[in-house]
Amino acid sequence: MLRSELKISILFTLITALALGVLYPLAVTGIAHIALPRQAEGELMLRNGQVIGSELIGQSFTSDRYFHGRPSAAGNGYDATSSGGSNYGPTNQKLFARMAADIAAYQAHGNGRPVPIDLVTASASGLDSDISPAAALYQAPRVAQARRLPEDNVRTLVLEHVRGRQFGVLGDPRVNVLDLNLALDQLAGQSSAPRRSPSP
Repeated sequence: MLRSELKISILFTLITALALGVLYPLAVTGIAHIALPRQAEGELMLRNGQVIGSELIGQSFTSDRYFHGRPSAAGNGYDATSSGGSNYGPTNQKLFARMAADIAAYQAHGNGRPVPIDLVTASASGLDSDISPAAALYQAPRVAQARRLPEDNVRTLVLEHVRGRQFGVLGDPRVNVLDLNLALDQLAGQSSAPRRSPSP
């Protein structure tokens, strides 16, 4: 009797592990690749046939010629293997010093305007690929000056890349930083893709 129950338990465990640990994930992955291939592959972005990034994971842009994303505390910045925040509390001096330095750097090009909050605060994941339209528009004068482009052209480019709320109700309008920077290179007539941490 005991041996029979043990045999049934072991068999049930093996079948369950096979069904839920192997067959189900394979089926879901297969269906996703057929129905939504781009999303299943991580929404990779290509330039001249080469993968240059993902719409879902931010990149570090430091040059004045590019729009910057949110600060990242994930590893050395936007490291998907070390996703997470700094976990600094609002009174932590390291957080205060970092934010004060970021605010000062942005205000040097912002004509005294308040800096949008998402430009100086990191997200919990540290991988955000999007910023608010206000954060992108705030950077337009700096980018236009660095590239010697009319500011109105840069602002128009930003507005063309604003994505609305998902299904019209979820989240907030946003701008994908990598997508915007790629369009910016095209606007400026450059053929090279934006690089990670481009030099000033």
